[in-house]
Amino acid sequence: MKTYNQFITEIKKGKIKGADGKACWDGYRYAGTENGKDSCVKIKEETVEEFFDKIEETIEQIAKNNNIDSELIWEDLESISDEELLEVAAWQRKEGKNPSGGLNAKGVASYRRENPGSKLQTAVTTKPSKLKPGSKAANRRKSFCARMGGMKKRLTSAKTANDPDSRINKALRKWNC
Repeated sequence: MKTYNQFITEIKKGKIKGADGKACWDGYRYAGTENGKDSCVKIKEETVEEFFDKIEETIEQIAKNNNIDSELIWEDLESISDEELLEVAAWQRKEGKNPSGGLNAKGVASYRRENPGSKLQTAVTTKPSKLKPGSKAANRRKSFCARMGGMKKRLTSAKTANDPDSRINKALRKWNC
């Protein structure tokens, strides 16, 4: 069961799900159950009225399921600014990414805010010769280089593997692999 706070967070992030908290893949929305199975339907161009009708139905259902007055939900939604509704996390925008590859500190912080419990850290950019062998940073670097080196060999095309501006090559350079 989706809680009130989860619903408000989803509204802020633009991730509106079905009334019972079920979600679908990109380009589709939850449409309830059909013959005992969850049903997702392709999102079509909707009028503004249809969109708000669906939001209103969802809010009414959540209020009913959680014994909350729907007016309280509407008041909280009205307090959300348009900027907050349209805001995309920094780790998905240019300002959260490092031009030389990977995420910068702002990007890592925004990712960790969106994904509680995440242990994501910035890259170990220290030269291998300056790292103490067996240290935490040296082990992180060694592990990352082994994983990404294997990915480059097996999961990329020859074109991507040889492109100096590909994400995988930028990451390997940044980590001094």
